[in-house]
Amino acid sequence: MTVADGRIPDDVRAALADVVGDAHVLTDPDVVAPYGEDWSRRFSGPVLAVVRPATTDEVADVVRICVAAGLPVLPQGGRTGLVGGSVPGPHDPPMVVLSTVRLQRLDDVDTTSGQVTAGAGVTLKDLHDHARRAGWTYGVDLAARDSCTVGGTIGTNAGGIRVCCYGMTRRQVVGIEAVLPDGSVVRHLQGFVKDNTGYDIAGLMVGSEGTLGVVTAARLQLHRPPRASAVALIGVRDAGHALDVVDDAVPAGSRLLAAELVEERLLRLICEHTSLPWPLAADAPQVLVLETESAAPGEVAMELDDTLDVVVAVDAADKARFWTYREAAGEAVTARYVAHRFDVTVPPRSWDAFVAEAVQRLGDVPDVETTFAFGHLYDGNLHFEVIGPAADDERADAVVLQTVADFGGSISAEHGVGRAKAPYLHLSRTPAELAMMRALKSALDPHGLFNPGAVLPPP
Repeated sequence: MTVADGRIPDDVRAALADVVGDAHVLTDPDVVAPYGEDWSRRFSGPVLAVVRPATTDEVADVVRICVAAGLPVLPQGGRTGLVGGSVPGPHDPPMVVLSTVRLQRLDDVDTTSGQVTAGAGVTLKDLHDHARRAGWTYGVDLAARDSCTVGGTIGTNAGGIRVCCYGMTRRQVVGIEAVLPDGSVVRHLQGFVKDNTGYDIAGLMVGSEGTLGVVTAARLQLHRPPRASAVALIGVRDAGHALDVVDDAVPAGSRLLAAELVEERLLRLICEHTSLPWPLAADAPQVLVLETESAAPGEVAMELDDTLDVVVAVDAADKARFWTYREAAGEAVTARYVAHRFDVTVPPRSWDAFVAEAVQRLGDVPDVETTFAFGHLYDGNLHFEVIGPAADDERADAVVLQTVADFGGSISAEHGVGRAKAPYLHLSRTPAELAMMRALKSALDPHGLFNPGAVLPPP
């Protein structure tokens, strides 16, 4: 069976419509086009059709139909990714986007285990609201919470602002349900803390970016929420100074909830974009966003030097406003530029040296106009943005990612590998590791139809 002129064969479309309903098989080019471009606007590719199943059984049937027809399948959540993993690439064959947005299962919270089972299409915000009503919190939170989905965050092993307290998505996933590329369903959702029955299938699916199957639901570990918290904006000299402040700031018996850093030039852009005022009494090269747990509402559990330029919020509205100074970073840049975005990890104490070295090396790259740096300071996850080169110009990418490798870092911290970083995966993985990944991919997806081109570089 062949695809002519970028159109899905009529018999395949009819078979898919029999499974999910005609309204949930989208083929109009104008309608499906947005499903082929991610939030960064750097990555886009051809979409053959968008199929929106509502149950795991429907997902399995859709997979069987597509694989039998030899059509590439791309599982897709909220499309908030920044590395091209959630959309086809410009040189990829037209793909069937399998949208998970209708997989809206959300079970009652098990208050004994502190766990909940959620469908892949549930947004992070809805999951947080659901957990909060039951007296719990979910450990992964990020600025795209209104749009990103449980399945997408599992596919990329998302991090966010609470990693220093709760860990990455992989730490929250205690059970998985997924449809494999042969249409079979693996379902292991008990969530037992002690379950040593062989390979960790859930761990394998986390971070696989739809290359090994479609995550349809997950059993998630929740946490007891902070009793209360305070958020501080603190002027600091550099990342090293900020780390010293954080190390001294959290008293015994309190938890560090977040430690984020934004450089001045970017914060000025954020202020302009949001119409917020500069938050401190004086200028500062960097602004640290620090949140710690308090014993009771209205209290501030932070030990800060009197010489620091600090503003502190304890009221919910003020805390939300303070967080806008950090969470609007990506939005502020996107509103003005099509940026080359780098989500990387470097040792936290090397943050300043890395930024200086990367900026120096980028001076030799034509068309680079400026850079911005911000991110999750305490776990070393730096978001480094390069402005100027065309979207398809890879020269800046090669320079930045090689610099990451030279500093002993990871070329992907929390956004996944996608298509953007697949050619550079050897900078963070050994040949033996890459061979093992290829063996897993080949075993589960022998025809190479699931999100081809993502994660693994061409052989």
